[in-house]
Amino acid sequence: MESQNLAQLFRQYGDDVFRLAYSYLACRADAEDVCQGVFLRLAEGGVTLLPGREKAWLLTCAANACKSQLRSFWRRNVGELDESIPFRDDTDQAVWDAVMALPPKYRAVVHLYYWEGYGQGEIGEILHISRTAVQTRMSRARALLKKELSDDEEGLPAFDGASRAD
Repeated sequence: MESQNLAQLFRQYGDDVFRLAYSYLACRADAEDVCQGVFLRLAEGGVTLLPGREKAWLLTCAANACKSQLRSFWRRNVGELDESIPFRDDTDQAVWDAVMALPPKYRAVVHLYYWEGYGQGEIGEILHISRTAVQTRMSRARALLKKELSDDEEGLPAFDGASRAD
């Protein structure tokens, strides 16, 4: 891939890849490593990106790398660092903390739906799971978040299962 095209894709989607990796791994350094690895894989060549589907490929690649890292022996035997990210107000921080407390498979669907704007079918393609699995995970994630954020439920938009077109 040409360096200009790669730089353009990084400027356009680098933050999205990083945020997805961070939502999975809950560690800034690991998320940066995954983000770098995704773009290195793209730079090495051998990958043909379909026009208009670049972001989906990058996020799929990032999700797969995160899943691999979560399964690794070293990941399970290393302690986590305390990460602090600045937020506009305490409500944003509380929602972020609650989302980050979710298991990784729930964090991923919440992140892709609310932060990245993907529909159920697209999330299923990115994570290689069925649409029903996406709905189930979203439902369980919302139940856990509702329990955690019972005082501040208006901070989360409703997920009715059909509100986003694929």
